[in-house]
Amino acid sequence: MSEIAKFVNHGAANITPAVALKVLRQLPQWKLGFTQIDAPKFPHLVDQLEFLADAVEDVVEGAYKELPFVAVAQSVFALVYAHKKTGIIPEGVLELGGADNSSVVRAVLIQNEKAFAIYAGTQGVDWRKITSEA
Repeated sequence: MSEIAKFVNHGAANITPAVALKVLRQLPQWKLGFTQIDAPKFPHLVDQLEFLADAVEDVVEGAYKELPFVAVAQSVFALVYAHKKTGIIPEGVLELGGADNSSVVRAVLIQNEKAFAIYAGTQGVDWRKITSEA
C-alpha cells in the first residue's frame, strides 16, 4: 500500500456519519471553490472532486445506499483535505501545486474503484473520464 493510501486510510478512520453530515452542509460552497482550482498538471482533479462530492451527497442524503462507508469516509477525507488548501505541497508551487490533492483523490478512487464504477454507471457518468483513462 502506498504512503498516500495509508495517509488517506488513517484520515478516513476519523470520519463518522456525523462528520459526513457536517461536510454535506458545506459541499455546495466547496464545490464552487473546487471549480477555481488551478492545477494544469492535473486536469481531471476538479471533475474528480466533484464526483466525490456528488457521491457523498447522494449517500448521506440517502439517495444512493450501495457505496460502502469506507468509500464515503475516504471521500469525505479527500474533500476536506482539498478544501483546506494547506496541504503537503503549497498550492503556489507552479510545478507541483495540486499534486498532493490529486494524489489523495486518486488514492480514494483507486481503493474504491469497483464501488465507484458502479455508482458512476447509475449516475450516467463515464467512469473512464473520472479515472482519466479516456
